[in-house]
Amino acid sequence: MDTLRPNEYHPAACLAMEYLQSLPAEELAKWREAFASTAMAGNRLAEICFGTIGRLLNEQPVSDRYLLGLAFFILRSSSRCQES
Repeated sequence: MDTLRPNEYHPAACLAMEYLQSLPAEELAKWREAFASTAMAGNRLAEICFGTIGRLLNEQPVSDRYLLGLAFFILRSSSRCQES
C-alpha cells in the first residue's frame, strides 16, 4: 500500500526527528533567530520553520511534514555552507 493511513506518520519523519534532536541547542537557537528575523519580513518558509522549532523546543506535537521540511531545509542549508 503506497498511501499513508489516517494518523500514520511518514516513516522518514523518525529520521528527520533524529537529525533535529542531534543538533546542538545553540545551533537550533541560531536557526530560530534567523527564521524569526526573516519571518518578520513576511517569508512564509521562515514563519513555518520558526513555529516548528518553537514546538520542538516546547515538546509539543509536530506534524511529520513540518519535521521533514525543517530537517531538509537545515540539512540542505548546512551542506551548502560547507561547500563554500
